[in-house]
Amino acid sequence: MEKRILGRTNFEVSVIGFGGIPIQRVDKDMAIQLIGEAKQAGINFIDTARGYTISESLIGYGLERWGRENFILATKSMARDYEGIKEELDTSLKDLKTDYIDLYQFHNVKTFEELEMIMGDNGALKAVKEAKEKGIVKEFGITGHNLEVLEKAIDTGEFATVQFPYNPVERQAEEMFKRAKDLDIGVIVMKPLAGGALKNASLALKFIANNPNITSVIPGMESIEQIKENSKMGYNIEPLSEEEEKILFKEAEELGTEFCRRCGYCIPCPQGIDIPTQFLMEGYYTRYDLKDWARERYLGMEANAADCIECAECESKCPYNLPIIRMLQNVEMVLG
Repeated sequence: MEKRILGRTNFEVSVIGFGGIPIQRVDKDMAIQLIGEAKQAGINFIDTARGYTISESLIGYGLERWGRENFILATKSMARDYEGIKEELDTSLKDLKTDYIDLYQFHNVKTFEELEMIMGDNGALKAVKEAKEKGIVKEFGITGHNLEVLEKAIDTGEFATVQFPYNPVERQAEEMFKRAKDLDIGVIVMKPLAGGALKNASLALKFIANNPNITSVIPGMESIEQIKENSKMGYNIEPLSEEEEKILFKEAEELGTEFCRRCGYCIPCPQGIDIPTQFLMEGYYTRYDLKDWARERYLGMEANAADCIECAECESKCPYNLPIIRMLQNVEMVLG
């Protein structure tokens, strides 16, 4: 498996990493098998999050069985304040059965206000820096779907890594990736299959791995077969052939216009609906088969697609001209 240096962290990580979202669908024994298979396939980078229900706990069993020292471990927290992230970090350490986190990330930072909160006097960054001084956290980074926010974040010089969606459909971050590499910031790619919309996984991963500014791509995996197939792309990486490019970009084109890139320009909604999250939950339901998980979270939101009053303010702000009202109606039909 090809290894790349994750920016200034100096971690040598596998170009194909293990994304920890879908592991929450399997049981403990299978989780242990998956982590073992990942190790055998040459994957040494694992990414999970507090927000992925039992993902950390299941990965923790795998680390315990196959050796914590064999993996570069990354997790994330949505907490933005000093005390909140300290509690989250303690929980992660316990669930992952470890006494340190290699890469601790501020998860899904959506707005400039959230970034300012994280970096403020009583913000989460202060707590994570203290944890780093104690050796509990080795390095820290940031993740999100709002390109402008992450561009500002990497320019602060505070973050060692950045994680953002990238695939043949979502290519808007290519310039940011180049700048990150120039700044010696490691680049981690999430959503390599566009939330499961792209079915030709091998070609999508090959496309991503050929970008010299990307360190590691973390497809979510829940089966031995997926690990075997995806890990193959990390060996003897060659450019896409002309025929492969035609196949891949034809599929990307066929996704059509009704595809949310989660850029966040459509929010805030006057009704308080987190519009990109509506489409994300629908994707988890229809593409990742996390039906109960997605519906529970959808129904638990203070405002969801059912609360849309069709004011069309969101559609006027969408840079992709998506028919958001109709798409929200579909979300409610699926999850309501």
